[in-house]
Amino acid sequence: MVEILFVHPNASEIIYQGLASDHSAIEPPIWAAMLANSVRIAGHETSLIDAEVERFSYQAAVDKISEYDAKIVCFVVYGQQPSASSQNMTGACATAELLKKTSPKTFILFVGGHVAALPVETIRNEPAIDAVCHNEGVYTIRALLQVDDLSDESRLRKVPGLCFRSEEGNIVKNPPSALVKKSELEHDLPGMAWDLLPELSRYRTAGWHSWTNSSVKQPFAAIYTSLGCPYRCSFCMINIINRTDNSDGISSADSNIFRSWNPNFIIRQFDYLAEHGVKNIKIADELFVLNPNHFVRLCDLIIERGYDFNIWAYSRIDTCKPEYLETLRKAGVRWLGLGIENPNTILRREIHKDGYQEIRIVDLINEMKAQDICIGGNYIFGLPNDTQESMQETLDFALENITDMSNMYCAMAYPGSPLHLQAKRDGIALPTSYAGYSQHAYETLNMANKNLSAAEILEFRDYAWTLYHSNPSYLQLLENKFGPGARENMENTLKTKLKRKLLEG
Repeated sequence: MVEILFVHPNASEIIYQGLASDHSAIEPPIWAAMLANSVRIAGHETSLIDAEVERFSYQAAVDKISEYDAKIVCFVVYGQQPSASSQNMTGACATAELLKKTSPKTFILFVGGHVAALPVETIRNEPAIDAVCHNEGVYTIRALLQVDDLSDESRLRKVPGLCFRSEEGNIVKNPPSALVKKSELEHDLPGMAWDLLPELSRYRTAGWHSWTNSSVKQPFAAIYTSLGCPYRCSFCMINIINRTDNSDGISSADSNIFRSWNPNFIIRQFDYLAEHGVKNIKIADELFVLNPNHFVRLCDLIIERGYDFNIWAYSRIDTCKPEYLETLRKAGVRWLGLGIENPNTILRREIHKDGYQEIRIVDLINEMKAQDICIGGNYIFGLPNDTQESMQETLDFALENITDMSNMYCAMAYPGSPLHLQAKRDGIALPTSYAGYSQHAYETLNMANKNLSAAEILEFRDYAWTLYHSNPSYLQLLENKFGPGARENMENTLKTKLKRKLLEG
């Protein structure tokens, strides 16, 4: 009997609409694989189901889960980017509800960013869920596995970091659990259980990432080399899983903890991927280019081995120093996602708070181009002080400084972010469905501000994305730099038109 079965849910068609079939990435479930490895080294029998890569329907997922007869079924609700936890609750909750009907005695546990942000609300709204973890859940899950009888409420009350429903239907929120200390990462969170995942050849990267690998998308792997972020940006909820304070009103800005594994440990993960023929790699760290003692040392180890990776990683504008670029490129970092968000100095200062620094964005873009590092520019429309004019300024900046790829988002009040607390305080409408937190769903409901309605912002975002990516100069850049296949890939993506409930009528 499996003591705990980890499940990565599937809701790709709801979240990505027509993009799900060919254009969205299918990423290995990093946290599910790390938690499985964590309990396994602690001596517990475990397994893992990736319902997304299997493209399981909810019923098919339940049928597969039932085969394991697991003591605990743990839904690990994350996504391709940390803010995707809320939108992925769609598939997780639908599967859990069906599982509970099929097997009422199954103990269903949830872990992830959304439930860490809203533990009580989640238990209240989802009767199929028996318990959730307040934070990353490593020690909560280990303690829960020590409970012989999961119906014994007195034992459950002793599990730190657990929020659960009592027999009387009351919601019990236990004191918080500790986080894994940096010094204990290699022991208590020692990488991913690669052997429990499907073949890596079944995972695929995003089309644009594959352009620097002759447009070959598979195999694909994603890993963490660090956890969390030291900054406090208002739109981000990544740090909410670091919370060790169960008080109401806590956001990711109150939990800005950063931890990293030793590069000598992490390089063994890259060794494994190289042995299995993986070139496409996403370093999923919220902020990889931060501490040179960490990322430069890791890059040096990759360079020493002569690996030919196609790596995609993330950086802030102000942490990506020109002196790092040559080493990053030699290590195979061919793409850096840059959080430009908004080039307006006043707006940038507001959203980055105490982490704001004055940076010449165009200079950095040019320096990265000179080192042959491709740039993924990330922009956000509809931030709290945005206007129609400032959104147009952001779009104009993007069009004048074309990068190899561009993500364009609406400001979203993700649970766990400071913006979510602000929206609740100011009475701004929030999504009534989990899919509403998706940037690409039919039900998308982004955050309105004092100047613009949510519909005005969403309409502008969709217009901006299409204008940018259909721009003849951009399409010619793709063809010249990556070949006709890249241009064709983008033109095919443009054929998928997202339907938006907010914009109907």
